[in-house]
Amino acid sequence: MHAVFLTLALLTVTGISSLISRVGRIPVPLPLIQIAVGAIAALAGLNIGFDPDMFLLLFIPPLLYADAYRMPMREFGELRNIIIMMALGLVVFTTLVCGYFIHWLIPPIMLPAAFALAAVMSPTDAVSVGSMIEGGRAPARVVHLLHGEALLNDASGLVCFKFAVAAAMTGLFSFQQALGSFIFMSMGGILIGIITAWLACRAEHVLLVRGYDDPPTHITLAMMLPFGIYLIADAMQCSGILAAVAGGMTVKFTGVMNEARTETRLKATTVWDMVNFTFNAVIFLLLGLQLPDLVTGGARIARAGGVSPWFLILAIIGIQLMMSLIRFAWIWISISARRLFAHFRHRKTVIPSARTVLLMTVAGTRGAITLAAVLSLPVASAAGPGFPGRELLVTLAAGVIICSLLLASLSIPPLLHGISTDENDPALHELDMMRIELAQTAIQTLHAEQAALAQQELVVTPDKEESIDLKQEAIGRLLHEYQDTVHRLDNSRAAEASIRATAIREKRAELALRFRIIRHMRERLHMRVIQKRINDETEWTINQELDFIEQELQIEARSLPRPDSAPHAGHDHAGTT
Repeated sequence: MHAVFLTLALLTVTGISSLISRVGRIPVPLPLIQIAVGAIAALAGLNIGFDPDMFLLLFIPPLLYADAYRMPMREFGELRNIIIMMALGLVVFTTLVCGYFIHWLIPPIMLPAAFALAAVMSPTDAVSVGSMIEGGRAPARVVHLLHGEALLNDASGLVCFKFAVAAAMTGLFSFQQALGSFIFMSMGGILIGIITAWLACRAEHVLLVRGYDDPPTHITLAMMLPFGIYLIADAMQCSGILAAVAGGMTVKFTGVMNEARTETRLKATTVWDMVNFTFNAVIFLLLGLQLPDLVTGGARIARAGGVSPWFLILAIIGIQLMMSLIRFAWIWISISARRLFAHFRHRKTVIPSARTVLLMTVAGTRGAITLAAVLSLPVASAAGPGFPGRELLVTLAAGVIICSLLLASLSIPPLLHGISTDENDPALHELDMMRIELAQTAIQTLHAEQAALAQQELVVTPDKEESIDLKQEAIGRLLHEYQDTVHRLDNSRAAEASIRATAIREKRAELALRFRIIRHMRERLHMRVIQKRINDETEWTINQELDFIEQELQIEARSLPRPDSAPHAGHDHAGTT
């Protein structure tokens, strides 16, 4: 009963935090609001324990799996070199440099323990990165780069953390063993994720070919796949995190979801969106729920050490600034190396502006993985000694998480102001171009149908003449619809700019009228239910039909170009090719 109450309370607080953000229109990122709400709930008496192993198993696999599935494969391939440099090289560089800095700043922290703290804080968090930059004006390739880094750097950070902890506890360290363990955990996790996901996709393909496509069953099994991949990899002492990422990419690459029914895909998208929203919110709420105890523990540790709690706050700020400086330097070194290689190979490369480099620096926030890993440090008990200085390390890590989120929330909005994506980036134009191409394909198909009907009219019999006339009318209506789509989206000819603008205004007016009609239809439908002229089942069926119509109209409305979508001269252009 207690677990049920805690679950319901957590979900309720999740909804309230989102409501506060939307209704209150607070100019603060949602993760920070959720952390604050969690802290208030903890002070009000809601106490929820934090089990790191349970946390990693329950929340991380589905979120990373979904992020990997949504990662654009083309951009991931193009950015693979710089992503690997950020996910591997930057983690090791941060562990070494920041570890020495922490030991210098707080001498009581032994050097191996300082390396462990730096290692656990080196991975960026995919959840908080997405929450901070998605939906804003961040350049698309910067977003892809940050997501790719966050998906892959957990494994390297956790391996560095594992061996630093072992060195602190035993006093022994072997570089050869650490390197071998990293290769085994990483490659093993990737292979397990690929193989398991591929086998699941083949089984799904066989079921679909045989006509078995039940949406609830399909979605339920798909939801269990990331957990299964994670558990298999973890049981084989490999990286479950990388396995979940590799599994998500493999499922996307196989295209098995395209073989499912439309109903299955629509419902699966809705379910995954709900899981993504709920789990993201719960992660930050749990962090907020631990915050009062961490603050109290930090103040107690500071007083026990004979220093002011303000020194601890200054130490946290200093560590965050050092990590940001390290990240900025590494990004700048990577860009310089890329520019040098491109010069020797006589190849063109797009160099991001200083503002974009700063954006990539402050967007490297810490979050769930850092908190879960640092809380997994051994606690002193009858079974054995605890990790030296565990409470202090936990306090510092939690403080850096909050500090990184605050820095990102304060810095990202002004950095995004005036930034526009690179005009030469094909991803900016391919969506409209593909829509135009598909509309032109439809027009060609309709013209071919017209030609076939014209041939049939030469030998038509009186009983088929009416059928041909009806087809011609349908073709005429569809031709007008697809030609209107081309006029709205095709901005390649300046002479037709006025035609395009008029078509866009007409479509906006039409969509507004259609939305108004649907609203009045719903009101009339509900009125008939109240009058008992129809039953609830009839209302539910028709409402479902209206939902699909309205969803299609909303997709069409989102596809309309914005009047101010053209980039303005003088803005910064960002690219990371």
